[in-house]
Amino acid sequence: MGTSKALTRSHGQGPSDYCWVTVIGHSSISPAPVPPLTTLPDGTIKQVNPFSGTEVWTVPSRGHRPVRERPEDVFDITDDNRDNQTDFGIADLLRTTPEKARMVIDDNGDPRILRGLTVSDLSETDPLFRRVANLYEILTYDYWLVNYGHRMDATAARHMAEYLSEPEGREHVERLLRIRMEAAGRPAEDIDALFTEDTAVQSVNELGGPLFGGGHDIILARDHYVPGATRSDQLLSSGEMSWSDHRLYIAFTVDAMDRLYRANPYVRYVAAFQNWLEPAGASIEHLHKQLVAIDEHGLQNETEIAQVRANPNMYNQWAVDYAGHHNLIVAENDHAIAFAGFGHRWPTLEVFSRSGTTEPWLISDDERDAMADLVHACHVAAGPHMPSNEEWLHRPLDVDVPMPWRIMIKWRDSTMAGFEGGTKIFINTLSPAGLKAKVLARLEDARDRGRLAPGIRLGDEVDFHRNSLRYNPAVR
Repeated sequence: MGTSKALTRSHGQGPSDYCWVTVIGHSSISPAPVPPLTTLPDGTIKQVNPFSGTEVWTVPSRGHRPVRERPEDVFDITDDNRDNQTDFGIADLLRTTPEKARMVIDDNGDPRILRGLTVSDLSETDPLFRRVANLYEILTYDYWLVNYGHRMDATAARHMAEYLSEPEGREHVERLLRIRMEAAGRPAEDIDALFTEDTAVQSVNELGGPLFGGGHDIILARDHYVPGATRSDQLLSSGEMSWSDHRLYIAFTVDAMDRLYRANPYVRYVAAFQNWLEPAGASIEHLHKQLVAIDEHGLQNETEIAQVRANPNMYNQWAVDYAGHHNLIVAENDHAIAFAGFGHRWPTLEVFSRSGTTEPWLISDDERDAMADLVHACHVAAGPHMPSNEEWLHRPLDVDVPMPWRIMIKWRDSTMAGFEGGTKIFINTLSPAGLKAKVLARLEDARDRGRLAPGIRLGDEVDFHRNSLRYNPAVR
């Protein structure tokens, strides 16, 4: 890989002073070639993300502009309409694709994952969370078949065969295939020809593979509204969920991630994310996460992989430790830490696992629950009406450098416009310090009301020390 030089602002100098730094390759930068946070005399804060190079300006006066509130058509919630507001509701479980798995609470109060359910199984248990295929995949089943010759594994094939052995299952899959084809603009007469009395069974068997063996899954929460809701604006967000249920939500998502890696040897990365509310990209405003198996690492990972080879300790040095030195740490527990991030397009809370294990599905239950507890706290602080993106990052399976599991919660409190598009400088009105202050106040109140998981230390209770992330063997 070649190197080149770039002109950047030197550390600790004014906005007009520059120096040369080495750039690795063509798309990645060396960690923190400029100070991640620079405050100018007028109060403007210029941020540079030490890993992506994203430039953000926090301009206090920008917060004075009028912002139109999102209109809401609020209506009463009753037992008749509580669970049927979207296709993800549990009033009709056949409005989604076939369930690959569901998490239930058994008679002893313990969580259990059931897999490969058929239509006749659906009414036997009450799901807390469900895992289903996305009807509109980002990378399709045919993508893996045509480009790699990959077909579904034995587990998925068995589930498909058992599901289609029931007439209700065949009818369900046929209906979903028709919906996909109609959405793709296929003529109605062509669709009908595939599903005649003589051809329907063969067509369902030949075309139903993506619903069982695809690589784009959705994790669905059971409830659309908070328990006992009486108004339609009382949606169940991650923060409105109990911390104990949120632990199971994260555990079920981690299990799904592991399953996607195991099912397809050509997968190089599984992207996991959550879009909450329509301004953050949610086409259906029902709590859910998505997992997408892809055959690349993605640009952000490639950038960080190159950087971490040069500085294996960069996540300590330029993430957690830098946040600690600038008093941006919000909360911690024994196995994870959360801080107000810098250099993000939107105000961002970053949660890092302190585990020495980098794969989310291999860490201990206590370490996974610790991550879940701090992510839950971040969502509690955001509140149910703040649009947000939750983005998971972890070390890809085929990468030999250490990279910790971390989760970003981004508050979509503004809309990018022409200035950002033309300059690639992003404007926000909430500084990292301002974000920390706002979140900390909300979390202290939430803890007083018993909303947070036990073991979370807030603000001044945090015992900050350097190199607390144990992903890097050199500093354990």
